[in-house]
Amino acid sequence: MKKIVTLILFLSSMLVFSQSEHLAQNYFDRGEFDKAILIYEDLIKAQPNNYVYFQKQVLCYQQLKQLDKSQALIQNKIDKTKQANLYVELGYNYQLQKNQEKADKNYKIALDKLIENPNNVYVVASTFEQKSLIEQAIQAYELGAKGNPALNFDYQIALLHGQLGHLELMADKLLDYSIINQANLPLVQNQLVRFMMEDSQKNFTEYVKKALLIRTQKTQDLFWNQFMSWFFVQQKEYGKAFIQEKAIFKRNPDNFFNIINLVKLAIQEDETETAKEILNFILVNTQDLELQMEAHYQLTSMEIDKATAKDYPVIKDKLELLLKQFGISPYSLNLQILKAHFDAFYLKQFEPAKTTLTNALNLPLNNYQKADVKIELADVLLLDEKFNQAIIYYAQVEDDLENDEISHEASLKMAKASYFKGDFDWAQKQFKVLKSSTSQLISNDAMELFLLISDNTVEDSTQVALKKFAKADFLAYQNKNTEALQAFKMILEQHKEQSIEDVTLLRIGKLYEKQKDFQQALNNFQQIIDKHAESIYIDEALFFSAEIYRKQLQDVEKAKANYEKIIFNHPDSIYFVEARNNFRKLRGDTNL
Repeated sequence: MKKIVTLILFLSSMLVFSQSEHLAQNYFDRGEFDKAILIYEDLIKAQPNNYVYFQKQVLCYQQLKQLDKSQALIQNKIDKTKQANLYVELGYNYQLQKNQEKADKNYKIALDKLIENPNNVYVVASTFEQKSLIEQAIQAYELGAKGNPALNFDYQIALLHGQLGHLELMADKLLDYSIINQANLPLVQNQLVRFMMEDSQKNFTEYVKKALLIRTQKTQDLFWNQFMSWFFVQQKEYGKAFIQEKAIFKRNPDNFFNIINLVKLAIQEDETETAKEILNFILVNTQDLELQMEAHYQLTSMEIDKATAKDYPVIKDKLELLLKQFGISPYSLNLQILKAHFDAFYLKQFEPAKTTLTNALNLPLNNYQKADVKIELADVLLLDEKFNQAIIYYAQVEDDLENDEISHEASLKMAKASYFKGDFDWAQKQFKVLKSSTSQLISNDAMELFLLISDNTVEDSTQVALKKFAKADFLAYQNKNTEALQAFKMILEQHKEQSIEDVTLLRIGKLYEKQKDFQQALNNFQQIIDKHAESIYIDEALFFSAEIYRKQLQDVEKAKANYEKIIFNHPDSIYFVEARNNFRKLRGDTNL
C-alpha cells in the first residue's frame, strides 16, 4: 500500500512538473517573458542541470532587458562547467550591452577552446549560428576541421557563406562537398534548387552551370556528367540533359535507368522532338524487349497525335507489324490497347477494336491490366453509342479496384456516359461524389460537370439547353468535330445570354484549336473574358489563350499578359502553377 501511495505521489508531481513546463513554454512563445521567467526559475531549482531551462532563463532575462541577471547566470554556469559554448552566450550578452570589446574577447575564448578540443565544434558553431554570428560560426567549423581532419564541415560552411551572400563560394563548396560525400548529393541539390528558385537575375544559376561544366571538362568522373544532367533537367532543357546521359552511357552502357526517366519527363513536358530522339536512341542501344516495346509504343502514340487522315494507313500497318514482331502476350498489352484505340477512334473500325480488346481479356493479366483493357473497351463501346454495355465495363473496374485511383477514373467515365446519354440525375449523383476525389484531375472534371448540370437545371428545369449541350459534347467525344462545332454554335444562337453560353464558347474555342484555327479559338476565349468576367471558366479561357499565343503564334507579350492575369486574379485555379512557371520562363527565368 505504501509503495502504491508513493507511486501515486511521484506520478502526480511529474504531472504538475510537466504542466508547469508547458505553461512556461506557452508564455515564452506568446512573448510574455515576465510570466515565463517566474516558472523557469522554479523549474531550474528542481532541475539545476537542465540546460534547456538555463537557456530559457537567459533568453527571458535578455528579452526583459535584465542583462545583468543573464550575465550573472551565464558566468555562474561557466564557473561550474567551463563549457566552450557558454563563452559564446556570455559574449553575446555583452554584445547586447553594446560592449563589443568584451563580446569579441569571449568569442575568441570560445574559438580558442576548439584548438584545445576540436570535438567541441558542433556545440560552439551551432551556438554562434543561433545568435546569427555567421562569420564566427564559419571560423568555428574551419578550426574544428583543421584540428580533426576526419571532420568535414564543407556543407555547413557552404550554407553559412550563402547566408552572407557569398553565393559563388557557397556553390563551389557545395559541389566540392558533393563529390566527397556522394551519399549526401540530394541534400546539396536541394540547397542549389532553393537558391536557384530565388535567383531572379539568373546570376547564381549561370555560375552553377559554369562550375559544373568546368568540373565535367576537367575530370573524367561520370559523377559530374550525372550532376550536369540533373542541372539541365531542373532548367527543363531535356535535350542538353540527354547529351550528358549519352556521354554517361558510352562509358557505362549497362545503365538505362536515367535515360528512361529523362524520356518520361520529356513526354510529360510535351518536348516531343527530344522525346523522339531519346526513344530512338533506346531502340538502337537496347536488346531488352520490354524497353523496345515501350519505346515503340511511345513513338507510335506521338505519331498518332500528330497524324492526319493520309497518315492512317501507314500507322495501321506499323501497329500490325509491331504486334507481329512482339507477339500477343501480357507484355505487349499497351501496344494491343493502342491498336484498338487507333482502330476505333481514328479509323472508326469498331468491331476490330472490340475483338482486339476482348481477346486481350483472355490473356493471364493482373487486375490493373484487366482494368486498362476494360476501360478502353468501354470507351470504344461508348464511342459506338453502346451506352449500357460501356457502363457495365466501367462498373466492373469500379468494383474490381474499389477506392483505387483507376476505379475513380472508371467512375468518372461511367458518369460521363450517363451524361452523354441524357441521364442527368444519375450522372449528377456520381459527379457529386467524385468532386471529392483525391485526384485533382478527376475532382476538377467532376466539379465542372456537376456545376454544368446544376446551373443549367436551375435556370431551365426542362434542361433543353443542357440536353443539346450533352449531345454536342458526345459528338466531340466521337471526334465528329465539324458536327460538334455546328451543334455548339446552334446552342449559342438558340440560348443567347443564358447560363450555358460561357461553357459553350469554351467548347467552341477548344474545337477550333483542335482544327488549328487558332484565331477563331482566341476569339471565342476572348468572348468569355470580355462578357463573362465572373464565369468559372475564365481561368481556362485565359490559360488556353496564353498557350496558343506561346506555342502556336509565338506572341510572348500576349502570352505573358494572360498568364499574369491567372497568377494575380485566379490563385485557386488548377492552371495556376503551370501559368506561373510558363510566365517566368517567358520572362527569362530559367530556374523554375
